[in-house]
Amino acid sequence: MNMAATFGSAISEVDQLIIGQAHELSDKLKQHRLEMFPPVAQKSLRRFQLSEASRFLGVTSGYLRNLSLESKGPLPQVTPSGRRSYSAGQLQEMREYLERNGRGGQRYVPRRRNGEHLQVIAVVNFKGGSGKTTTTAHLAQHLALTGHRVLAVDLDPQASLSAIHGFQPEFDIGENETLYGAIRYDEQRRPLKEIIRKTNFPGLDLVPGNLELMEFEHDTPRILAQGDRGDYGRIFFARLDEALSSVADDYDVVVIDCPPQLGFLTMSAICGATAVLITVHPQMLDVMSMCQFLQMLGEVLNTLKSAGGNMNLDWLRYLVTRYDPADGPQTQMVAFMRSLFKQHVLTNAMVRSVAIADAALTNQTLYEVDRSQFTRATYDRALESLDAVNAEIAGLIHKAWGR
Repeated sequence: MNMAATFGSAISEVDQLIIGQAHELSDKLKQHRLEMFPPVAQKSLRRFQLSEASRFLGVTSGYLRNLSLESKGPLPQVTPSGRRSYSAGQLQEMREYLERNGRGGQRYVPRRRNGEHLQVIAVVNFKGGSGKTTTTAHLAQHLALTGHRVLAVDLDPQASLSAIHGFQPEFDIGENETLYGAIRYDEQRRPLKEIIRKTNFPGLDLVPGNLELMEFEHDTPRILAQGDRGDYGRIFFARLDEALSSVADDYDVVVIDCPPQLGFLTMSAICGATAVLITVHPQMLDVMSMCQFLQMLGEVLNTLKSAGGNMNLDWLRYLVTRYDPADGPQTQMVAFMRSLFKQHVLTNAMVRSVAIADAALTNQTLYEVDRSQFTRATYDRALESLDAVNAEIAGLIHKAWGR
């Protein structure tokens, strides 16, 4: 028996099996999508109750209610029982109204001002399942709801961040419609502005992702091997930074969801970042994985720095995710991290929550789902944790601006 031929035949059969299953799954997913949503459907966003709206605006519920009673600012929707709610667009309008008519010179529009540089936050982790994409989505949405102009960049070929915002990577994102289109090495490169898409959150735009991003991981070694330093072969880690610079005037904050690997995409994001947020699940295997990630990252960044990379960060923080305070070993691990990394660990942790997990089942965040879908205590506990984490990060952003 020709063992080589048999082995080759087996590989070929497995190859065809995988391709066939991929096509079959793709067809079923597309059929399901068409049944659930018409081809032109866009993701909508719920309304925000008075208490939520006041929290995002930074005023009391009583003050916001009085404004509506006096017909000042955008008027909320009022139910027969007297419950008031605002759309996300009305929150923006109300913020502008408060900025013009606020008390005591208080600022309600937190956009960056003259001399304040664009904040680019790379959310990274070497290991999948750390809550990286969930963190990125909630952070970007929170910043938008609190008045910032935000660009979310999906740099992960799995494109979960895109799916959360209503863009199915397999169906809605075509060729040259990811960040790869703006950083590729050939003449098909296009302006980033042409790739950016609006989301269902006013103030939040998205650079979507899909498997096309892997082309950058394949192209870069070839370009580096050729030693090409022309226009198409510029040092790879500068390309993302240049692309973001072209739209910098339109945004206050860029939040990048990096792939769970230390490849050329992740290195490019970190080199273009002004801040790095490392998500970590407080379990031994995850912390051990993070240790390896940090060792590799340090060595790689040292090499890139010697090649001219910009390694200046405004801040670096570790965010504890999926944390169960009632879990003894997790609590010990968090204490260990705080003793080791001190102020570099965020004060607030993202707690493990059924509400967040259930919302993710329908590609939603906690800011999108309605409180009535969960028990009040479960929803409020998760939202309190989310808001605390995101407010702490917003504080770091504002501190970097010198506020």
